[in-house]
Amino acid sequence: MVKEFDLLIRPEHYFQEENLRLSIAKKLGIPIEDMGLIQVEKRSIDARSKEVSYQIRGKVYWGTLPKGPNEIYFPDSIADAKPVHIIGAGPAGLFAAIRLIQLGFKPIILERGKDIKKRRRDLALLNQKGIVNPESNYCFGEGGAGTYSDGKLYTRSGKRGSIETILQLFVHFGADPDILINTRPHIGTNRLPEIILKIREKIKELGGEIHFNQKLTRIDYQFHKVSGIFTEEGSYIKVDRLILATGHSARDVFQSLYESDIKILPKPFALGLRVEHSQSLIDKIQYHKDPRNEFLPPAYYQLKEQVQERGVFSFCMCPGGIIAPCSTDQSLIVVNGWSPSKRNNPYSNSGMVVQIELEDIQKNALGEDPFIALNFQEEIERKAAIAGGGNQVAPAQRLVDFVEGRFSSDLPKCSYIPGVKSTNLSEILPYWIFQKLKIAFPLFGKKMKGYFTNDAILVGVESRTSSPVRIPRDPISLEHPDIENLYPCGEGGGFAGGILSAAMDGFQVAETLSLKV
Repeated sequence: MVKEFDLLIRPEHYFQEENLRLSIAKKLGIPIEDMGLIQVEKRSIDARSKEVSYQIRGKVYWGTLPKGPNEIYFPDSIADAKPVHIIGAGPAGLFAAIRLIQLGFKPIILERGKDIKKRRRDLALLNQKGIVNPESNYCFGEGGAGTYSDGKLYTRSGKRGSIETILQLFVHFGADPDILINTRPHIGTNRLPEIILKIREKIKELGGEIHFNQKLTRIDYQFHKVSGIFTEEGSYIKVDRLILATGHSARDVFQSLYESDIKILPKPFALGLRVEHSQSLIDKIQYHKDPRNEFLPPAYYQLKEQVQERGVFSFCMCPGGIIAPCSTDQSLIVVNGWSPSKRNNPYSNSGMVVQIELEDIQKNALGEDPFIALNFQEEIERKAAIAGGGNQVAPAQRLVDFVEGRFSSDLPKCSYIPGVKSTNLSEILPYWIFQKLKIAFPLFGKKMKGYFTNDAILVGVESRTSSPVRIPRDPISLEHPDIENLYPCGEGGGFAGGILSAAMDGFQVAETLSLKV
């Protein structure tokens, strides 16, 4: 027999088995001694009342056992199978490779950056000395942009496939099974590299290939069909099927496609700043207590306002996190955020960005320039770098000073390791973006009492929220509409917005590709 339950429970009782069983028994109206096996299927935080609770959903079993997760199938070897080449070893490329192996194909991944361990050394140099390696940084390298910038597995999109399937694979490769029930699953920057390494080892063990420091320079096609690729070292590789999963920052790839007459399009994106508060303040605001209950995780928030017909919203919110330098070029400044698995740093940060539509930036453009959004993005990143003065020092301003148009004579402590420099951020942002943020921040302060404070710092710029370029594809075949057997995929193609959605898109592309062969 099976009974389902939905329950609000105090955090400390959730983690005490006897209290958990007693609460569920009371909810179901049955004696506790009759309780069988409990399976919690989903858990979220309910902070609507003064007493914060966990909202849990699950089942109780008597005389039968719950079905375990579906067994993950891998063939013995695909070393001699038909090859499929993949550009990029981010979540889209890696999960496309995993699905191709399951379907009996041999994935061959070419990654412009370095492997996990070598990449870590370049990140240390970037943080400590402000030196950007354009091929090995927070955006490029094994695992992609998410590996060293948080590992959040939250998405609102289920249209590309099964979220559960991707989460089960993460658990298979070493993630905490808690991600299967947490409504906001998170792995952490300290844990995700180990998982990526295990995925690589599995791909190679079964006969797939991963090649690092292999930068795509041009796609060759004959009679509107992919025939090969050129790499920066001068190699030409014959290719029958190509999955293009480069990530949102591969600007040289977009340029190469354009020069090869492979159609690309401009795409709306969002741009703004990253705001940092103390985590204790966010906990106090969200949980109505100071300090927070020890059985609750560091608090997160999600904010959104419609300002002058454009959305202003929080992006990639990182409880207990760090602001990181995420540029792929020494002459640009880009910031993002990440958290370790325990989210135990003293700061909380989030992107605060304005939705940018193409009509906002192409009013005086003739025709449809595919790079208009990318050039707009790059111009602001360059201004930020000039304002910072070099070595990835970022321009910054206190939050209330920003809104009231006042230069910050000093700045609060900040997690951004390369350092910050006091700047009037309104001089970096276009006026209409500044105005929308200026209006939105006090409104956010009304929603979260204490949020609008001059103890908070704004760091610029948060500009790589998604790709400013779309590589089009047919909605059915998922191939580029003009080039057969070319499959744009993931964030770089404009079809995903995070680790989970990119992995799901890689899965879907692999499955669709397999049906054609």
